[in-house]
Amino acid sequence: MRVRSLIVALVALAAAASIVGAQTDPSVGTWKLNLAKSKYTTGSAPKSANVVIAPSGKGYKLTATVVLADGKTQTIEYTSMYDGTSAMVTGTPDYDSVVIKRTADGTSGERKKADKVVQTFTRTISADGKTMTATAKGTNAAGQKVDNVQVFDKQ
Repeated sequence: MRVRSLIVALVALAAAASIVGAQTDPSVGTWKLNLAKSKYTTGSAPKSANVVIAPSGKGYKLTATVVLADGKTQTIEYTSMYDGTSAMVTGTPDYDSVVIKRTADGTSGERKKADKVVQTFTRTISADGKTMTATAKGTNAAGQKVDNVQVFDKQ
């Protein structure tokens, strides 16, 4: 009986730690692109973008809904761990997988197409937790240079 109680307590503690960890991840939430503060060096800026980052196991699920300059909507999705393993991406022609690592104030990673790195990126969260800045460098599916800075406001 004691062993079963101990196992139940350990499982509950692990679940609670996972929930607390997710709640303390400053990137978790809904973010809206602030076009006035963002900078795009290639192509046209999107009309709008919303990013939802939700806890998922020991990582997170990202869903980005982007209204492109031509009015078409693009939904990019992936679920990634912070352990440097590759995660499949859907919804963009620019890359098909990502590798994410935690940093002191956000995340960094690589975007890959057919297992080749095509972009590197960082996401940093401001000290007050209200602003997320995402940078991306590399090339897009058309072979154009990408060097963008996107600024998001927490909703």
